[in-house]
Amino acid sequence: MSKLNLLCALCAAFLLTACSTFFDKHIEYGYVEPDNYPVLKGIGYAPLSTQPGDSETEKMLMAIKASKLEAFRELAEQVYGHKVASNLTVQGAVAQNDQLQGQVQGIIRGAKVVKAYAVGDVYTTEVELDMKRVFDLYITEIKPRKVKRVTYY
Repeated sequence: MSKLNLLCALCAAFLLTACSTFFDKHIEYGYVEPDNYPVLKGIGYAPLSTQPGDSETEKMLMAIKASKLEAFRELAEQVYGHKVASNLTVQGAVAQNDQLQGQVQGIIRGAKVVKAYAVGDVYTTEVELDMKRVFDLYITEIKPRKVKRVTYY
C-alpha cells in the first residue's frame, strides 16, 4: 500500500510541476497601430427654399441640419460602404419591374465640421474625419491589444 501511495504522490507531483508553466507567466501587451492615418472628407448639400418652416430662419436651420446629416452620410459611405439591393422582374423576355435601393448604416465618431456656408439657395456643410483621432478614441474605449512578450517562471 505504501508503494502505491508513493507512486500516486510522485505522479501528482510530476503533473503539477509539468503544468506549472501554464500558471506562472507574465504577459506584456502592446497596441497595434497602423502605418498611416487618412483624413476622410464629406460634403453635404441642402436646398434652402424647399425646407419646411414658416420663416426664412426656420428654413435656414432645417437646411443646416439636413446638410450636416448628408455630410455625415457621405463619411459613413466611405467608412462602412454602401449596401445596394436590386430587384428585376422579367416576363416574356421583357423587363417588367426594376427596383434599386441603397442603404448606409454606421456610427461616425470623432468627425468635425470644417465649414458650413450658404451659396445662393443651397446650404453646404463640409466635415472631416481624421482616422488618427478615430484610432485614439477606439484605443481608449475598446483597448485592443496583442501579446508583446510572455515570460514563464
